Amino acid sequence: MSGIVAVGAVATASILGQIATYPNLSPWFAGLTKPSFSPPNWVFAPVWTTLYALMAFALWRILRRGPSKVRNIAICLFFVQLALNAAWSWMFFGMHSPLLGLINIVPQLLTILATIAAFARLDGWAASCLAPLAVWVSYASILNLSLWWLNS
Repeated sequence: MSGIVAVGAVATASILGQIATYPNLSPWFAGLTKPSFSPPNWVFAPVWTTLYALMAFALWRILRRGPSKVRNIAICLFFVQLALNAAWSWMFFGMHSPLLGLINIVPQLLTILATIAAFARLDGWAASCLAPLAVWVSYASILNLSLWWLNS
């Protein structure tokens, strides 16, 4: 059951994000001035597929733990960062607003870091599975800031 919850929650966030993203890749996103370190569009799908798989695995490991206050906080933090993740696509792509994306991604990154810390108290493997997400969202934050700056 915990596997279904983990995969279902992460897949739902992914699908919700894709609904906002894909229709806005062209012409809106394609028309933005991008920084030199912006990756090609084809990079995003395999990166996010990997990150979502790691997120589901990490959540599954935490859901299998016995009930505790620390576990409840960790799960709550996970779902907050997951909701911010899905909302970012709607704010950035759906609303065509790098500024709204930036307003979302900073607390999103902080929540990811808090989730890693909470997961680490319960399961080191689960916490390590979220480390690549923190690295990618850190990079994405700089990219988002640059897109806002270059297109304001």
